[in-house]
Amino acid sequence: MSVMKLLSRIVAPEMTTTQSDSDEALHDHTYGITSDPMTQFAVALSALIHDVDHPGVPNTQLIKEETSLAAVYHNKSVAEQNSVDLAWDLLMDDSYSDLRNTIYATKAEFLRFRQLVVNIVLATDIMDKDLGALRKGRWNRAFSEQASGDSPEDDVNRKATIVMEHLIQASDVAHTMQHWHIYRKWNHRLFMEMYEAYLAGRADKDPSKNWYEGEKGFFDFYIIPLAKKLKDCGVFGVSSDEYLQYAVQNRKEWESKGQQLVAEMIDSFKKEGRVPAQTKELTQATPEPLILKEKATL
Repeated sequence: MSVMKLLSRIVAPEMTTTQSDSDEALHDHTYGITSDPMTQFAVALSALIHDVDHPGVPNTQLIKEETSLAAVYHNKSVAEQNSVDLAWDLLMDDSYSDLRNTIYATKAEFLRFRQLVVNIVLATDIMDKDLGALRKGRWNRAFSEQASGDSPEDDVNRKATIVMEHLIQASDVAHTMQHWHIYRKWNHRLFMEMYEAYLAGRADKDPSKNWYEGEKGFFDFYIIPLAKKLKDCGVFGVSSDEYLQYAVQNRKEWESKGQQLVAEMIDSFKKEGRVPAQTKELTQATPEPLILKEKATL
């Protein structure tokens, strides 16, 4: 829903030229996205598939466990690549031939659509340092005040890529940039997912220990800067202001209420009598106490 909302709000500044000139100006200002149905569909499809078959633990844990998926994808964007492959295999099924013929008609269009989907889904892997460095370099090159030396077409394509990356990233964490009760609902569900992994022994650290401070850091170093970049992209109109305002407000409310909320989430597990797997193993495996015996006399 967030993806469609942001796509629908991609706008151009007020224009007073003729309709034909306005259409061309809109195309240029939005880096071609508003006049490219394939790109718009690729963004929407990527939003639908980007968490297909998600295992409930981060890539770092899949790599640590040396899972078969981690081996297949060489420890790079494991969950994201798996989601793309599963969804793509389904799209290639005979039952979706009409849909495929609608999306693309030539090999070049097929390859372009595939590349769009892969790039957009991989943009949701925000923990990969190499991908992060590439995105940062692309942003600096596209929005630097100095001329890049690239052709106008390359420059437009780069900026379109950046818009799509930030659109999917913002949508992936859209709960942080919406009303407080929406943020609370999805923050609670994420905590439960990660605590479930901890209870199952699939996480080394108890997420509750740093959940409060971690959320504050997430807002300060990722969410709020991301919301500001939506504005810097220059194509989302008032939506970028709306997202930023909600992010700042949620950060403020979390600071005042977060510790109590974390305590309540932990209490809900304790009431169910649930403890981490590590604790269970220690309890169940505790040996009988050693009894010192007197030395045998010769």
